[in-house]
This record gives sequence, C-alpha cells and structure tokens, in this order.
Amino acid sequence: MKICMAGAKGRMGKRILELAAAAEDTEIGAAFDLPECAGEELIAGAESGSPESVTLAPDAATAIAQADVLIDFTVAGVCLDHVRAATEAGKPSVLGTTGLSDAQKADLARLAENVPIVFAPNMSVGVNLLFKLTKEAASVLGLDYNVEITEVHHNQKVDSPSGTAVHLAELAAETLGLNYEENTVHGREGMVGKRPQRQIGMHALRGGDVAGDHTVAFIGQGERVELTHRAHNRDNFARGALIAAKFATQAAPGLYDMQDVLGLK
Repeated sequence: MKICMAGAKGRMGKRILELAAAAEDTEIGAAFDLPECAGEELIAGAESGSPESVTLAPDAATAIAQADVLIDFTVAGVCLDHVRAATEAGKPSVLGTTGLSDAQKADLARLAENVPIVFAPNMSVGVNLLFKLTKEAASVLGLDYNVEITEVHHNQKVDSPSGTAVHLAELAAETLGLNYEENTVHGREGMVGKRPQRQIGMHALRGGDVAGDHTVAFIGQGERVELTHRAHNRDNFARGALIAAKFATQAAPGLYDMQDVLGLK
C-alpha cells in the first residue's frame, strides 16, 4: 500500500510518515503540504533505522497520482479540495481533519458515492472503543445520570472543543434523545441556575504538550461512572490512520468511520 500524506509537515503528518516508513506493508508514495513547501525534503523512518527522503509535491493531484490512498490531516478549509482530487483520480481517502461544517460533511458524503472514504474525528483504537462504551453507558444509565465531558489538549490546538469531544457528546445526545446543538452547554459562568436534566456539559482545557485526554462522566445520585482515554503520544492516532488506509483500499465506495474499520458496529 502506497500512501499520500497531506499536511506532511504537521504533527500528525510527521508521525504517520514515520510509522509508514517503518511498516513492512506500507510505502510512502508521495506527500505534500502548503504550496510554498513544494520541493522541500523530509526524512521519515529515522527512528526505525530505515531513513528515507520524501520530497514534497507541488500540489495534491501530483502527489495523489503516485499513491494508492490519500491520508489527510490538514484544516477544514482545504481538506475537501484534497479529497475531491483523490476522488477524481479514483483513489480512496482517509480524513482525520476536524472542524468540518455540515455543508462540508454533506459534500464528503456525495464524494463517497464514488470512492471509499473513511472520515473519523479520532482514529485511535482506544478512543473508538470509548465511543462505543459511551453509547452503551448512556443507554443503561439514562437521563438520571448527568453527562459531563472534559477534554485536555496541548496549547497549540486551534479548535475547541476537540472533534473527539464533540463526537462523544453527539453519541451521548443521540442515545439519550437529546440534540447536541440545543442541549450542550460549553462551560458555565455566573448565576446559571440549577442544572437542567436534559443537558450535556462540555469543558475544554488547554496547556503544555498534552496529546489528548477525554473523560465522559455520568454523574448520578450517590455514584459516578467515568470513562477516560489518555493518549500518551500521537502514535496511536497515526497507527489508526494506517489501519484505516488499508481498509479503504479494499472497501467498496461509501462513507465509513473507525467503527466500521474496527468492526465495532
């Protein structure tokens, strides 16, 4: 499997390239980043003792032509252009970019009618287990237990709350018969009054170099159930992206998430 890495100079891009270079069944077909980075050379695989030079392509189409699957961890404003280029080339995509609007998600679904696309706010195996457990806990505990979600990330993260935290809240809301947009409160300040039963609390913390911590608390009378995932580094996300890429190269056209990839549905 040859991958094309979009956002190759970013935190996730670098880790995916590093693990891809070390994997026996994966090759780096191409990589690209901002247009002004074209021609720059990156070294991947140094940690595994098999360093290789990767020259950044001038654009998405040029890079995608040299690979079997696109992996994109960029920003919402440009990621759909990259996926369109992959779709036009008949290549599948793995999209880990967060912050997409509803309109962009609808565009993604239309593109997936032609090629396989894996779109997930978090590609960690452990986090996707957390997604499943959150739905199960919400189903068992119901509205008698107040749902509060806390996430912690490094001080360079630009979006808040994280895409993972949003998805956790969406899953809990769907299971409890709530609406994420209408029933989620982001932090609390002042005389806010009693906590409504039909509410999900969301709290985002930023600091240091935290790769990502997420906790879903179900708080009832006399007891509390907490589901927590802590990422020690970004490698678990990178491994998940490569697993998703392998899935995408073998799947039929359609829009998938990591629950599909991992067989958790």
